[in-house]
Amino acid sequence: MAETASRAPRILVVGPSWVGDMVMAQSLFMTLKQRHPGATLGVVAPGWSLPILERMPEVDEAIALDVKHGEFGWRTRRELARQLKGRFDHAIVLPRSLKSALVPFLAGIPKRTGFTGEQRYWLINDRRQLDKGVLDQTVKRFVALGLDAQTSAQGDFPLPHPRLRVDAERQASLRETLDLGARPAIGMMPGAEYGPAKQWPLAYFRELAQTLISQGHTVWILGGPKDVEAGETIVEGLEHARNLCGKTRLADAVDLLAACEQVVTNDSGLMHVAAAVGTRIQALYGSSSPAYTPPLSDDAHIHYLALSCSPCFQRTCPLGHHDCLRQLTPSLVLRAMQ
Repeated sequence: MAETASRAPRILVVGPSWVGDMVMAQSLFMTLKQRHPGATLGVVAPGWSLPILERMPEVDEAIALDVKHGEFGWRTRRELARQLKGRFDHAIVLPRSLKSALVPFLAGIPKRTGFTGEQRYWLINDRRQLDKGVLDQTVKRFVALGLDAQTSAQGDFPLPHPRLRVDAERQASLRETLDLGARPAIGMMPGAEYGPAKQWPLAYFRELAQTLISQGHTVWILGGPKDVEAGETIVEGLEHARNLCGKTRLADAVDLLAACEQVVTNDSGLMHVAAAVGTRIQALYGSSSPAYTPPLSDDAHIHYLALSCSPCFQRTCPLGHHDCLRQLTPSLVLRAMQ
């Protein structure tokens, strides 16, 4: 349906299912608001991501779609589509799966944009072919879907950096309630949801933490409930080191990362959160590629050895040695921090 000059478009984005991807999707949201002044922007996303979307001023409405991982969720999708019927002119579907395109189709949204994939030809009526050579980064693929087909096919367009709103009052409250002290903080994120092949050795995190603490810093370990044990391995017996894994919510992590002087992080969702609050980043890449999912920041140092076996994009090291990360020593990272 053509957008009329008399009314700004109402756009619905079906968002991704990973923390880092959701942060990078803000580049698309920024682009849409710049290209369509006055547009209304709604985002369909997993319930856990709503605290991130609430920190994005471009998002007018965050709409939860809570379907378990691997579950088709036909009834849930159909009910959400019923609620959205008649409310949007244009839908942009970021995931390439068939099920992700169902809600806009069932809601009868006239224009539905997405990349061709998973035999969903009849669900997407503004289909784009994905040229991975041109759109060689996740963020480029997201932003491209907010542009006309000719512009996006060229691959040469601005990529605005995500910028999450920081709640200064909440940040101060967290420092007090978690008893975090006044020392300058270094954040460490030892987790990586995708798998251990993306994780820097815990012994390296601990060694670096010891050195930083001796230099007058405090170290905060951030992550989810799955990272609690890793955090304990790093902080055990160390004064001025706090394991906050599993003790904070996603919104809290936004404010705590903004309070850090620097962060040392695997290629993870929280790395992208740190980039979006403007904190200096020491990003550790092994099995993944900084060319594909870089932190969108002008203040990031990329640590990547580019060994012949990397990036392999595997969850576990297929060769069993993890050299792509083991050869990245704490001294190399410390030198970059200083």
